[in-house]
This record gives sequence, structure tokens and C-alpha cells, in this order.
Amino acid sequence: MVQVRRWLEGPWVPPHLGKAPYLWLLSLNFFLWKYFYIRPTLLEFALLVLSVAAFVPMYLASYRLRNRQAVPLLLATVALGFAWAPFNFGACTFFIFACSMCAALEQPRHAYLGIGLVLGSAALAALAVDLTLPFLLPALAVGAPVGIASVMDARVRRSSQQLLRKQEEVEHIARIAERERISRDLHDLLGHTLSLIAIKAELAGRLLERDTAATAKEIKDIETTARHALAEVRSAVTGYRQSGFAQELAQARAALAAAGVELDANVQPFPMPATVENVLALSLREAVTNILRHARATRCQVRVRQEDGQIVCHISDDGSAPVDRDALACGNGLRGMRERIAAAGGRLTMLAGHGASAGGLALELHLPMGAVA
Repeated sequence: MVQVRRWLEGPWVPPHLGKAPYLWLLSLNFFLWKYFYIRPTLLEFALLVLSVAAFVPMYLASYRLRNRQAVPLLLATVALGFAWAPFNFGACTFFIFACSMCAALEQPRHAYLGIGLVLGSAALAALAVDLTLPFLLPALAVGAPVGIASVMDARVRRSSQQLLRKQEEVEHIARIAERERISRDLHDLLGHTLSLIAIKAELAGRLLERDTAATAKEIKDIETTARHALAEVRSAVTGYRQSGFAQELAQARAALAAAGVELDANVQPFPMPATVENVLALSLREAVTNILRHARATRCQVRVRQEDGQIVCHISDDGSAPVDRDALACGNGLRGMRERIAAAGGRLTMLAGHGASAGGLALELHLPMGAVA
């Protein structure tokens, strides 16, 4: 009952088809033409009304049904043409409509086979009509091109709908990727900055009673770092942040020095693509954050060189803390770093137990010079 109510309320055909399906119903005038000059009997008039009342809903439903669901409507329309052929040569209109309804068959070979069968049925029906040519010629001359045009139009519409769906899927995937990018960047930004603030706050607490000037300097650095982090978070959310590697290296040196870790950097001077430089900068930030949090290191080495069309970045420390390689690999930081590097077409290698006390960690990044993030 609900489905009937929905159908009555409309729209009766898919909205993207416009008003053309309704206008095609005017072709029923050919079926009614006889009665402009011949008065129908009461029985014939009743059958005429019933036929039109049965055909119109079937015709409109054919625009919503597909394949096997549309076959009964197609057969019923051909049956109407057969039933009326001996009494009204305008019944060829039903065969023309049946040809157009073959567009509901999504497989082209099935659709064109259906058109052929409908036209063959029209030829058989013509044998039962006194005026064979006036019945058969419109069915063949109009039914064939109308059917072929309807099939081609339906294919174009289905292709357009598939393209729109694919575009929606691409947009959805892009939104997910952007959320993941922001998540990784915020993790790198906040993790690094909060670690630095915690170290400086701890140092300021120790200096509070001994050196007021040094304490004030550390508090000023905390304020500057917090403001800088806030600006970077805003930039990351808007998607326009590009971290320079040289700037990130300078910040890493300052953060490590505050924790008593010496940074030994050897970076070959060569131009980097902006996207690769951003990946390297964020990877360095994450590596330094891990050193500050977990390594208990005294020395950190950073080596960047160009080798065989690739940029190779080696980051290692001499940490004394035991390294749980599995736990590190599953952490958000290294996982985000690995995803970012993989998206740029590179790879990440991790070597645990690298330092003198078998507690250090070494990361080696390989990125193609032409990588596009």
C-alpha cells in the first residue's frame, strides 16, 4: 500500500530524465487515430480505456526497472500490440513503445536482441491485418531507430551515473586521506612540541632557586615554542604547512640541546622537491621526539645525501634505554612516518640495538627525488 501511495505521489519516472518520457505518451495518438473518423462500439471503447490504463503505468515503470524485472512489461506491451492488431492498425504504436522499453536491458546484446524480437513480432502481427504495409512500415521504420536510440541513450546515462559515483568515491577517499594527514601532522606537531615544553619546564623548575635569569629565559622559550606550535597547528589544519628541512634541523638541535643531547648533522647541499623536503622534515621531527621521550641518549646523528636518484636520510642515536622494536613499529608516530614515506614512493628501514649500549635506534629513509606526496 505504501509503495502504491509513493507511486501515485510521483515522480513517476526518474527525475534526471526530465519531461521527455511523458511527452512520448503523445505517440498514443496513432493508436487513437482510427476513432477520429470511426465511432467505436461500447465494448471497443471499454477495451480501449482498459488498454490505455494498463499500458501507461507499465510504460512509466519501465524507466525504473532493469533487466529481468522489465521483461514482463515488455511482453505485456507486445501482447497489447498483438491483441489490437486485427482491429486497429495503429496498434503498431505498442511495438514501437516495446522497442524503446528494450533500453531497460542493460546488456547491449540483450537490448538489441529484444528489439529484433519485437520487430519480428510486429511482422507476425502484420499478417493478421488487412492493411499489412500501413501496419508494418511504421513499426519497422520508427521502431528500429527509436529502440536503438533509446538503448544508446540509456547506456550514456548509466555511464554518466557510474562516473558520478566514482567521483563521489574519490572525493570520499580524499576526505579520509586528508583527515589521516591532519591526524599524522597533529601527532607529530604536538608530540614534539609538548615534549620540548615539558623538558624546558622541568629545567626551569630546577633553575628556579639557583638562577632567576636562566629560569626567565627558559620560560620565555616555553612561551615562544607554544606560540609557534599554535601557528603550526593552524597551518596543518588548513593544509598549507610546508616544513623546511633546514628549519626543522635547527629546531631539532635546540630541542636536543635542551635535553643534553648533542646533534651531529651532515647534510649535503642539493635542491630537494618541496614535497620530499616536507616529508623529511616531519620524519626528522618524529625521530627527535622519540629520542627525547624514550632514548636516554647523549648523541644523535643525522646524515642526508643524494644517491642513485634518491634522497637517503639516516637518523641514529646512542640511547641507553632498551628498545622494544615491535612496540615502536606499532606506535602512532612511526606508523604515521611510514605511511607518509610510502605515500611519497619511498621506504623506511628501522634498526634497533644500534648504539654502543645496544639500546640505540637507527632510521634510514629512502625517497625518490621526483616523489609526489
